[in-house]
Parts: sequence; C-alpha cells; structure tokens
Amino acid sequence: MTSTLYRRGVVHSSADPFAEALVVEDGTIVWIGADDTADGLADRADEVVDLDGALVAPAFVDAHAHVLETGFALEGVDLSAAAGVTSLDAALAAVHAAAEEVRAAGGERAGLPLLGHGWDELAWPEGRAPTREELDRAAGGAPVYLARVDVHSAVVSTSFAEALGLPALRGWRDDGLVTLDAHHAARDAARDVDAARRDALYARVLRAAAASGIVALHEHSAPHVDTREGLVALLAMTADARSGLPHVAGYRAELCVTSDDARELLAAVPGLTGIGGDLSVDGSLGSRTAALRSPYADAPAGSEHPSGVLHLDAGRLSNHVAAVTRAGSHAAFHVIGDRAMDEVLVGLRAAVDVEGVGAIRGAGHRLEHASMIDAPTLAALVLLGVRVSTQPAFDAAWGGPGGMYARRLGEGRSDALHPLADLAAAGIPLAFGSDSPVTPFDPWGAVRAAVTHHAPDQRISARAAFRAHTRGGWRAAGLDDTGAGEIRLGAPAHLAVWRAEHLTVQAADGRVSAWSTDARAGTPLLPDVSPGAPAPRCLRTVRAGVVLHDELA
Repeated sequence: MTSTLYRRGVVHSSADPFAEALVVEDGTIVWIGADDTADGLADRADEVVDLDGALVAPAFVDAHAHVLETGFALEGVDLSAAAGVTSLDAALAAVHAAAEEVRAAGGERAGLPLLGHGWDELAWPEGRAPTREELDRAAGGAPVYLARVDVHSAVVSTSFAEALGLPALRGWRDDGLVTLDAHHAARDAARDVDAARRDALYARVLRAAAASGIVALHEHSAPHVDTREGLVALLAMTADARSGLPHVAGYRAELCVTSDDARELLAAVPGLTGIGGDLSVDGSLGSRTAALRSPYADAPAGSEHPSGVLHLDAGRLSNHVAAVTRAGSHAAFHVIGDRAMDEVLVGLRAAVDVEGVGAIRGAGHRLEHASMIDAPTLAALVLLGVRVSTQPAFDAAWGGPGGMYARRLGEGRSDALHPLADLAAAGIPLAFGSDSPVTPFDPWGAVRAAVTHHAPDQRISARAAFRAHTRGGWRAAGLDDTGAGEIRLGAPAHLAVWRAEHLTVQAADGRVSAWSTDARAGTPLLPDVSPGAPAPRCLRTVRAGVVLHDELA
C-alpha cells in the first residue's frame, strides 16, 4: 500500500470547494480537506508533495486523437505556421533541408518516404499547395508525402506517386494533390512501419500527451491510419497504469453489416471501447471533401465534387448502428458537413425502426466533429441519445471573418459552425479532443477556444468546457461510472497539477476559494483562460496514483 499527500495547494473538488490538500492511496482518492488538518497525515504518507499554491484538478481526456499519425507528425517535417512555415517558399525550403539531412545521414531513413505535416495553403501568401514538380526539385527526386493540416488530402512527389500507381486512382490530380482513394493509398504507404518503430512512436506521443496534463485519450484507429495489430499492441501497452502511460480508449473504424461482424472485431481487439470513430461519412472542409447541402462558396470552376463527397449512405450507416448495438457496443462516426449529418440521421432512425429507440438511446452512440448542426438536427440528436465529441480548437484555428470556414462556406454558413452553446443547452453529452495531429495536444487551449468562440452566442463557460474535456471524455467512452474525471472520495486518482494564474473568491467566513465567481454556489474557479493570459504549466500528471509526467521532483 502506497500513499501520497498533496498539500498547500488548491484542490478542484466539488466535494469541498475550499480544499487545500488530498491523499491518494493505492491509486484512489481517500481524503480531501484543509491543509491545517493534514499535519496528522504527513507522517503516514510515503510521499508528501508541497504544492506551493499549485492547482490540483482532474486530468484531461482527449476524446479524439490518432496516435500513430501524431507520431509521424512529431518526427516528420513540421510545415505548420507554429514552426515558422508561413509561405510556400518556406515549406519547400523545409522539405529541401530535411531531404539533405536524410541524404547526409544515410542508413535506413534514406530508403523511406520523406513525411511532412501541417501545411495550410490558405495561410500562405501564394494561396496554393506545392506541386509535385516543386517537391521533386526540393527533395532531389526522393519520395515525398506531405499531409495537409486536416489530413484529408496531401501532396506527393512524382517518384512516390508512380511507385504506388496513384495517377490511376480516384482523387488524383496531375499537380500531385491527392484526395479520396489516391490519398488513402498514399497514406497507407507512408504509414507502413515495423512493430518496433510503431511502438516507439506510440510511446513518444503518449509521453507528450501526459506532459500536457492528459491522463487518457481516445485512439481513433482505422485501416487507413493503423492496423488492427497496431491497435491491439497500443491497448496492451497502456492497459495498466503501471505502464507509466495514459489510458487509451480504443475505437476501430471498420464497417459492420451484421452483429457477427461486430462481435468478431470485439474479439479480435481485446478491450475495444467502440466500433467506429474515424468511420468517415464524409471528409473535411479544408480539403472540400465534407459533404454539404449546397456547393462550396469557393469551389473551383468545373469541380467534380462541388458539394463534397459522401462516403457512407443511410443503409450502411443503419446496418452498422444496428449491428454494433446488438453486439453490446457503441458506434461512432466522423461527420462534418450538413449533408453528411442528414444521412447520419436517416441511418440512425432506420436503426431505431429495427432495434427500438430504447436500445439505440441506451447504447451511447457518438458523432465525431459534428461541425454543422441546425435546430432540427439538434432535436433529433437529443431524441436519439447521441453523444458528441468535438474540437473547439477548430473554431479557434479556422473560424471567424476571413478564416478558412468563411472562405469555404461564405460568412453566413460559417457563422453557424461548432454550436457549442446550443449543444450544451440541449443537454447533449459533450467531450472535447484535439484530433491530433490536426491540432496539437493543448487542452487548456481548447477550453479557451470554447470560452472565446468566434460566435459570441455559442460561447460556453470555462466550467462547462473544462468538464467536457475531463469527465465528458470518460462519459463518452462509457467509463465514468467509477467517478473518473472528478476529485472526490473513492474516485480514481487521475490528476494533473498546474502552475497557473487563477482568481480567488473570499467567502463570508473568511475562507478563500479558487473555485467560483459565486462562492455561495460552491462551484470551482479555473485558471485564467482569457486571451493573452499565460498558459497553465503542467507540473505533474497522475493516472490511478502512478506519476506519468513530473516536474515537481
């Protein structure tokens, strides 16, 4: 039996809004209280942590991530604005430098495709992607695959395209931009790695998540992202907190026709949480592949798919939902555009006709992203018991006047994207994630994005956003019955310790709480997430009492 006393801090607990200390014993929270009553516990604790005013809060859950994709992004060429790549010329220079580095190093890397991630032509003065001829010159003819920031399209070099036969596939463009089938084939080849390298990438990404205060994440695996064997390995290596890695809730995007299909998949991937996740009904707005009711405002003249592409129809959606429900699991779908959402609703209603509304509601099916939701759609989601996993960082990155959404959809349609306040007001269970590597692990940034949504009427409180990014993640995966996502007696000690700016409220009896704008309400105040405020720094991340990340030692 091991125990840790955390004291002289601020404890984010609705059980005691004025708590300053807590005790974790064998992975469970066993005591919460004031610091002046903790003296008698110090001698019995194996470790005493002086928080020096730091905040102890439930650790974050990232409800949508792609671990292997993130690993490739971390070790590949970073073409994002955050890396200083703010033009097409800068991107080509980065590719050239990376190719020269690989040539100089030699060895195994010289035979592998050069991978890059994060470019966004809308943020560049040239306003376009690199061409394959430009990549050929920059990389000296080496095979190159550069994923767009949304990972739904890419540009490839000539040698890479020819080796895979991409010009014969749907979605090929002669300038080297690939979408649809051509992109899936390119991405498959770029992600073909052996088990040892794959596992090393997994570990690197999970350590980065823990350093961001993330104690659990939902891995959205799919055949075009990773293998079944890879998902099995990922779940096995993170199943026990003693691994020193965050908990991984696994989703696998394989379409099921019958309940036997679903049961076979559940048996093949032990510990699988849900069936779907990156099971794509459509694509992305950035790549103009999200399925819309009306054409893109900036669709190129003569575009083959001016309103995007629908990947799944209502019949297949219905079969999948019914099969997964009958197998005792829950489904999840990637859905972005309003046309795609219409198809999802038809499929869900057809599944209700087969399985009954109680079975569908009780299964806890979820939608990923769910960017375009109007009032009738919102009402239907409530009636069908659907949960929503979304990314506030998308609005921060691409919303607002002049942003990518406005350019793709026009100002009117873009203003209605990511209706967080409407979802919260309707009582739809919300979970927040990053969709890493599309946006980075930055949970406080997501909370800030939800609080400062570009549409003022869709902003939610910091408390609601924090809850969606903590307890909401456990709930979306059906794992909240243990008290995970809260600091209370008997709950698992999934904690993060933060050095942060925060407000204080003094109660009538003189006690000070770092919880609430209304001390009488007993609800917590969180770190300052207003624009320009310093980002909280993670000092420690703890999973069931096991330290995953530590800057306190």
